[in-house]
Order: sequence, then structure tokens, then C-alpha cells
Amino acid sequence: MKKLLLLGFMVMITTAFGQDKMKVVSGSLGLLKDQTEVNVELLFENVLFMKENITEAQYLENRKKQVLENPKRGEEAWKKWIAEWEKYKKEDYIDYFAKGLNKSYKNISFKKDSSAKYTLIVEPKWIFPGWHAGLTAMTAEITGTIKLVETTNPSVVLAKVELNKFDKFVNNEEFVMEYGRIAAAYESAGRYLGKEIKKTLK
Repeated sequence: MKKLLLLGFMVMITTAFGQDKMKVVSGSLGLLKDQTEVNVELLFENVLFMKENITEAQYLENRKKQVLENPKRGEEAWKKWIAEWEKYKKEDYIDYFAKGLNKSYKNISFKKDSSAKYTLIVEPKWIFPGWHAGLTAMTAEITGTIKLVETTNPSVVLAKVELNKFDKFVNNEEFVMEYGRIAAAYESAGRYLGKEIKKTLK
């Protein structure tokens, strides 16, 4: 099944890889030189969704209506869906981001709730959750920033990375669900940022 999914993705993401989806716009990631551990944090506030730029509340209301109107799903399916959505938002998205970082750059341990000197703060501003239709699918997209700050003084931004409809593909076992595709986008963003850190610290 995974191989079939990948075949479906190849055509849709070929053009995306040639575009500028992630770039350092200020400061330098070189400040991470000689660090062995970096804290990671997700600020998920006032995020807009879909091409129409609707609020999270509007997005969830639309999603609830879709689930409840599906005769094969219903109230129990919605309870499970919204519980997973909240869990991913509070815990899993940042874990996936750290997973991506740690996969690409192994000289630094990236993890949440760390007392490390520096923190990478992920701030999404817009999300498109993509879609899944059997053998074909569209990856999630994230627009926002990743800021490098001092953990004890987060108001001072030492480096800033912009995400522009970041949609690089990586698979996970929950990719059929919206929160799974968004998690995959966070992991992929971590992988690409890890590569940038590795290149900067050579």
C-alpha cells in the first residue's frame, strides 16, 4: 500500500521540489555550533486553514458536519477524530518536528521541554491539510515561521526561517487522516531544517 501511495504522490510533488519552500530570512543558524541539545516548541495560535483562510473553529465545524453526515461514521467517529486532533496539536506535531530534525542532524539532540540554551519555536500561520483518496493524495502545506531564540529570553529572535506552503512529502501510519498529513509536514520541515543546520555548521 505504501508503494502505491508513493506512486500517486510522485506526479503531484515533482514541481514542488523546485520551489523555494523554506529559507532563512534573518540571523544565522550558526549560533547552534557547539550545542549538544536544543529545545523545540510549537505555538499553535490564530492559525488559518484551507484556501479560504478560515479559522480553526470554522474548519473544525465544517469537519464535524462532514463526519456526522457520513452514514458510515457518525458521532463516535467524530469524538475519536477531535480527540486525535487535539492530541496531535498539543503533543504530536512538535514530536514529529523534532523527529525530523534528529533524523537529519545527529550531532544535536532536539527535544521538547528541554532546558537547553536555545529553542526553536515553530509558529504556523496557515495550514492546508491536504487530502487522501485511496491510491492518490495531496500532502499538507504549512506557511509560518521557525524562530531560533534564547530559551530564557524568547522575545529576542536570533534567526528566522520562513515556511512558504511547505509541502515536502514524508509518510507516516496516520497519513490518511488530516492530522497525520499535517504531522508529516512538520516532520518533513524538521528534516529540511536539519539539513540546513548541518550545512551551516560544517
